[in-house]
Amino acid sequence: MSDPRASIVLMGLRGSGKSALGPRLAERLGRPFIDLDAVTVAYLGEGTLRELWDRHGEARFRQAEYRALVNQAFPRTNPGPVVALGGGTPTAPGAADFLRNARARGLCVTVYLRAAPETLRARLATADNTDRPSLTGADPLGEIDAVHAARDPLYRELADAVVETDGLDEAAALERVVRALQPPRADGA
Repeated sequence: MSDPRASIVLMGLRGSGKSALGPRLAERLGRPFIDLDAVTVAYLGEGTLRELWDRHGEARFRQAEYRALVNQAFPRTNPGPVVALGGGTPTAPGAADFLRNARARGLCVTVYLRAAPETLRARLATADNTDRPSLTGADPLGEIDAVHAARDPLYRELADAVVETDGLDEAAALERVVRALQPPRADGA
């Protein structure tokens, strides 16, 4: 990463580690942390993610996600923040193009925290999923394969780095992200 003002954007499916690793990465790098889900909720009003999704519908929720991304993710502070996107933020209308443009202009570095559906299902099985809206009509654990298949190509295309997190605990995943953010060494090592 050459510009310390560039935001570090974490993306991935539910359970990939964005909200868990984001604050730890920000602390490690001495950067602020922004949880885009929290900003999106603030834009929509009182309630949990699921309540707001149910109340406003997917289209309005995605509009709020895009607004949060545009207004909060690239404040041009020094250093730039670590931003944990909502799992669906890249699918919000206009968001993928916005991220592509931000990458091209050096405003961000995007890291895809990738895990296999089996890993995501295992992580989410031990979590409280009552605040997670259904994206396909199935329960959050049952829809993982379909959502992974639909989003993985987009996440890969938008990523400067893909960090595989299968089989890693948070500490090991954090180290892998930090390594992925290091510029290549001149000696090739």
